[in-house]
Amino acid sequence: MKFHYMGKYDGNAENLPTREHEDGYVPFKEPSAEKLPIVMNLLSFAITAALIVPLIIFGRAGVSDFIEQFGVIPFMLIFVGICLVGTFIIILPHEFLHGTCFKCDVYMYTNLKQGLCFVVGPELFSKARFIIMCMLPNIVFGIIPYIIWIIFPNLWYIGLWGAMAVGMGAGDYMNAVNALVQIPKGVKTYLHGMNSFWVITDKEI
Repeated sequence: MKFHYMGKYDGNAENLPTREHEDGYVPFKEPSAEKLPIVMNLLSFAITAALIVPLIIFGRAGVSDFIEQFGVIPFMLIFVGICLVGTFIIILPHEFLHGTCFKCDVYMYTNLKQGLCFVVGPELFSKARFIIMCMLPNIVFGIIPYIIWIIFPNLWYIGLWGAMAVGMGAGDYMNAVNALVQIPKGVKTYLHGMNSFWVITDKEI
């Protein structure tokens, strides 16, 4: 994997790395560029809310113990810190973990004022490796911490961190599900600018 930081994304998808399409390539069925942000925001909100509800119901004892031991102000600082700051801290590590799943060149673009950060690379992926690439940072930063909270309910702040981190991965889940249900067995998939495609090919990369 060769990692390239490309700086601020200018909003023009035509400037992103692309792969020459082979005969028979098929685009993923996904929302249009106009609808995609709306779909992602709604999905992110729904996922986060679904995980926060159990935290509120089953995490009250842990919160009460924390407040009793440390006070309300430390609780509020941690709560607000995780919700407003914590998720931004993992934006770069999140994308770097995506990048570790590439074999060749991977390019990172950022626009941190808009909370935007992503990696792209035009190499071929197997179906399994593509799904792993999509899910890896969400498992590490979101799902595992949330499971830790389930096992240790007093660690409500770990559960909150996990819930927020899982919600950040809405676009990753869409790509993983698309790959799971749209790609036939044995074909390859690849990123081409902002979009994903699959093709029947004997090429490895």
